[in-house]
Amino acid sequence: MSDTAEYITLLVISIVITIAVGQVLTMSGQPFLQEVFQDEKVTNSVNRLLSVLFHLITIGVLTIISVWSIDVGTQLQNMVVKVGIVLIVLGIAYGVSMLVLIRVRERRRADTISEEVQMKLSDRGISTQPTTVAPTTSPVVQPVAPPNGL
Repeated sequence: MSDTAEYITLLVISIVITIAVGQVLTMSGQPFLQEVFQDEKVTNSVNRLLSVLFHLITIGVLTIISVWSIDVGTQLQNMVVKVGIVLIVLGIAYGVSMLVLIRVRERRRADTISEEVQMKLSDRGISTQPTTVAPTTSPVVQPVAPPNGL
C-alpha cells in the first residue's frame, strides 16, 4: 500500500468513526441539554453547535495524526497503530464532551435548587438578601485627668 493510499484510508476510517461517535454524542447529549435549557429551540441549537465543535476539533486532530510517521513493522501494523491512536483520541474527546454536558446539567440543577430554597424562605418571610449593618460608633473615651497634687 502506498503512503497516499494509507493516508487516505486512515482519513476515511477516522472520519467515518468520528461521524458515528458524533451522532451518538448528539443523541445522548439531547436529554442533558433539554434538562438544562428547557426550551427545545435552544436545546437543539446548542446541541448542533457542540456537535460541530466536536467534529471540527476531532477531525483536525485526526488529520494531524494521519501524517505522523510511525514505524512499528509492516504498513498494516503502522495503520493499526494509527487507528488505535484515532480511537483513543475519539474516546478522550467523547469523554470530555460528556463531562462538559454533565457539569452544565449539575450547575443548572444547583441553580434551580438555590432558587427554590430562596423562594420557600421568602414565602415564610425570611429574607435571603444580604443585610447591611450600620457601623456602630464607639463612644469616645476621654482621658481622666489625675487629681491635683498627685
